[in-house]
Amino acid sequence: MKKMLFIAAAVILLLAFVGGAIFYGTQKTEQAGQLAYENKSALVREHSRVLGHADARVEIVEFIDPACGTCRHFYPLVKEMLAAHPDRIRLVLRYAPFHQNSDYVVALVEAAAKQDKYWQTLEALLAAQDDWVVNHAVQPERVWRHVEGLGLDLAQLRSDMDAPDIAGLIAQDMADVSTLNVSKTPEFFVNGKPLPSFGYEPLKKLVDEVLASEYR
Repeated sequence: MKKMLFIAAAVILLLAFVGGAIFYGTQKTEQAGQLAYENKSALVREHSRVLGHADARVEIVEFIDPACGTCRHFYPLVKEMLAAHPDRIRLVLRYAPFHQNSDYVVALVEAAAKQDKYWQTLEALLAAQDDWVVNHAVQPERVWRHVEGLGLDLAQLRSDMDAPDIAGLIAQDMADVSTLNVSKTPEFFVNGKPLPSFGYEPLKKLVDEVLASEYR
C-alpha cells in the first residue's frame, strides 16, 4: 500500500512539473510575441539584408551570428524553403554577434556588400567557419584566406570595414537585439511572430501555416 502511495505521489509530482514547464514555456512565448508586436520597427531596418521578393507572403527575420555553428546549419535549410516557394518567402537577416570578435566578420561581409558581393562572402565564410572559429572565438587573421577568390578588392574591403555606416548598423542591430530580448542565435520571427520553440520543425510549421492561410 505504501509503495502504491509513493508511486502515485511521484506521478502527481511529475505531472505537476510537466504541466508547470508547459505553462512556463507558453507564457514565455506569449511574452516574446507581445514584445515583438510592440516593437515591430525593431524587426526590420532599412539597412537589413533581404533575400527574396519584396511582396512575399512570408517574411522570415533571422538574427544571425556568422560565428554561430547552429546558424551555419540553419542557413541552407532556410534557403531551401525560399527555393521551394519562390516569390512567396523572403529572408531578412539581422545581426546578433554574440561570439568574441564576431562583429569583425559582420563588418567584413557588410564591406563586401559595397562591392556587390554580400551573399557570396557570407556563404563562403559560413562554409569555412570551422577554420576561422576556434573555441567559440573568431580568429580574424584566418578569415581572409576564405575571401581571396571572390573577386573582391581586398584593400578596399579592409578600408570599408571601418566605415561609420557599418559601425552604425551593427550598433542598431545590437540595440534591436536588446529591445526584442534576443538571447541566442539563430533567432527567428515569422511575420512578426517568434517561434513557439526552437528548431527547424517549429520554423517550417509556422511558415507552412502562413502559406496555407493564403488559400483559406
